[in-house]
Amino acid sequence: MKRRFIYLLLLTPSFVFAQVKMVNDTLQMQGDSVVVTANRSERKLSNVTVPVNIINSKQIQQTGSLRLTDILKEQPGLTMTSGFGAGVQLQGLNPDYTIILINGEPLVGRTAGVLDLNRIALGNIKKIEIVKGPSSSLYGSEAMAGVINIITDANTSIPLQASLRYGTYQTIDAGVNNAIATKSVFYQGFYNYFSTDGYSIRPNSSSRVTTPIQRYSINQQFKWNINDNTNIAFGVRLTDEKIKNDISVNNGGATITSNGNENNTDQNYNFSLNQRYSNSLKTSFRGYFTEYNAKQDLVTLSGDPYYDLLNHRFQRVENQTDWNANKNLNVLFGAGAVWEGVKSTRYDSEKVRKNNSIQYGFTQLEWSPNQKFIFIGGLRFDKNEAYASAFSPKLSALYKINTKHKIKLSIGEGFKAPDFRQIYLDFTNAAAGGYSVFGTAQAQEVINQLVQKGQIGALYDSYYKLKVLKPEYSTGIHLSWDYEPNTNNFFSVQFFRNDINNLIQVQQVGAYATGAQIFSYLNIGRAFTQGIEFEAKHKIDNHFIISGGYQYLETGDKDQIDQIKAGKVYTRDANGYSKILTLSDYVGLPNNSKHKAQFKINYYHSNGLFANLRVIYRSKWAVNNTNGNEVFDNGDEFAKGYFSIHTSVGKEYKSGFSTQVGCDNITNYVDAANLPNLPGRTFYATIKYQIFHK
Repeated sequence: MKRRFIYLLLLTPSFVFAQVKMVNDTLQMQGDSVVVTANRSERKLSNVTVPVNIINSKQIQQTGSLRLTDILKEQPGLTMTSGFGAGVQLQGLNPDYTIILINGEPLVGRTAGVLDLNRIALGNIKKIEIVKGPSSSLYGSEAMAGVINIITDANTSIPLQASLRYGTYQTIDAGVNNAIATKSVFYQGFYNYFSTDGYSIRPNSSSRVTTPIQRYSINQQFKWNINDNTNIAFGVRLTDEKIKNDISVNNGGATITSNGNENNTDQNYNFSLNQRYSNSLKTSFRGYFTEYNAKQDLVTLSGDPYYDLLNHRFQRVENQTDWNANKNLNVLFGAGAVWEGVKSTRYDSEKVRKNNSIQYGFTQLEWSPNQKFIFIGGLRFDKNEAYASAFSPKLSALYKINTKHKIKLSIGEGFKAPDFRQIYLDFTNAAAGGYSVFGTAQAQEVINQLVQKGQIGALYDSYYKLKVLKPEYSTGIHLSWDYEPNTNNFFSVQFFRNDINNLIQVQQVGAYATGAQIFSYLNIGRAFTQGIEFEAKHKIDNHFIISGGYQYLETGDKDQIDQIKAGKVYTRDANGYSKILTLSDYVGLPNNSKHKAQFKINYYHSNGLFANLRVIYRSKWAVNNTNGNEVFDNGDEFAKGYFSIHTSVGKEYKSGFSTQVGCDNITNYVDAANLPNLPGRTFYATIKYQIFHK
């Protein structure tokens, strides 16, 4: 059956992401870039019906950003998380609800749902496209919150580019880009080396300690134009990362350190065969393979050896067709199949790979009855071998009131299938009180065995509710108004609401005889996120541009809110006495700030001199439930709100050389427990040389 399905794919025409062209991109103003992520096909930004933010290469370069985390933390509506590496929250939804793509292909290797974005170097990035709102109608699972697509450079005008950066913590970043192009053949290579003495990146560290990192990255792209209508493309991306872990924890006032080594490798291979039959019909077949390996060898605080392994393998074949039926109607449709598997020491057997397969199909119709209206309807069907099938519909529209005003409305459903961790996890943390977390596939069986051995002290009601997990579903509504009175000003206001059902949450299902907790996963939650985002950009003159963004965010668990309204939830007052919790004391979901803002000033001169100042603000957020009611309220533990200020100055010379110096976190704000990815004040200097074709 699988073989016949592959044959069908090979015969079905489809369209691949075409090479991206940039149109009038400037440092901060909107321009009218060509985007591909919103529709899975090329569209001008002015004709896209959903909220999209674009970060172009000039922004990346002039902010001095090295890793993907550096540039994303400065974007409206995005918040970086610090558990298990640097993840990204989109409009209040956790990192595992946002799919991360490189040239349209997904990255894998999440730990506890977090994909560490420090893995991704920015030296060869053309631009980053951020689509907000449910995008499962095009991208399937993990796209409930949105999509971040990193598009690598395919520039043939710069055959050679080399850069070297040195900064605080003895940080070195060296990169080389080279490109060769003829009429029929294109090749581009990117090589990056990064090393640092570093700082603590572990969220359980109570003090900063040295964490040396060495990371090598290679990216190769090849394209052969067989004729004017047919081409073949192939790409390889490899990353090898070595980390020396020195983990420091506070035990009774004394600091105890454990140490060891971590090695992470990431390999990605993609292939595409692209055919244009006519100006109205184009088709492509894509193949993709990626594998992520993470290994840890540590000596625990008690002196015992600890070994951890994660191996995630992902394979996909896909076809897509793009058909312009007439000047008012575009149709897109495609189908694909995924095979993936995971091995981990945290599962019931590290030697047995847990496998799953998915078959899917999708379609999208874009109708433009006139120059003012654009309507899009999309639908995707996912047949997941491990779970129930899922339909993901979406409707969106754009109305151009006039040349200055645009209104966008999108309504869509997203879904997220349970991941391997939530099904197969078999983990006991002896170093932190001996608590255990079991996936639903073996939770009841393992706990029953422990009962027979007399090791269980209590079983909770939630234990008897354990069953096969269902996918999480969300409904997202986004309404935005864009106002561009002239070429020097741009304003945008976005209203959003996301409702999630079948939310998968970790729940305590029992306790050991020693009192240590036992957890598993259940579909019990109903949550929401809602808020408003505002962006403004103003070009003062030919040299200065100022811009800013603000997000107001509300989140909540609907079941908890119902319990609070019924007067069934208690907390403690300042004197330690029990009292009924009111909605005014409820703060919503943890790790979310109600207020987040950015402000930027950019200067650029025609002689190549540039400078910028960027300010980021984030208000307080709940991190620990300390009063035992399992609801986050004003009596719990919060991380403090903070400002961080960053600046850089540089000069581009006609000879091809450019220099840059900068300082990140000028105010030296440090919160080791809650912001382990934010180091103290850091300085850097960069020199770059590039050769241009005349």
